[in-house]
Amino acid sequence: MNNEDQIIQQQEVLSPAQRVRNDWRSLVEKVSYKAIVNNIPFLAFLVLLCVIYISNNHRALEMQRELNAKHKALKELRWKYMDTKSQLMFVKTETQVIKRAEGVGLKPSLLPAYKIKTPGP
Repeated sequence: MNNEDQIIQQQEVLSPAQRVRNDWRSLVEKVSYKAIVNNIPFLAFLVLLCVIYISNNHRALEMQRELNAKHKALKELRWKYMDTKSQLMFVKTETQVIKRAEGVGLKPSLLPAYKIKTPGP
């Protein structure tokens, strides 16, 4: 405790400029070669985290671009499907079937459709 009391007394005696100088010295000592060497595992861990973060961000952006491209293709295919479906609905109408059948030589029946009954047992 005696050593701490001396340090406190010295700081009270120091002027603000001397305190700033001492703060800079303590900062330089913390960032010195020895401090860096002692903290290499921690710094390596930080570098690893940064690499993982950058890689994850890059992968997410690529997935988003791919998702947008697939979404655009899906929209286009949906429009093609709806267009083909509407064309098929038009071709299946009775008037269109009659027009196409006339080209082959078929004509619509004038009699209504009826069911042929077979004699039962």
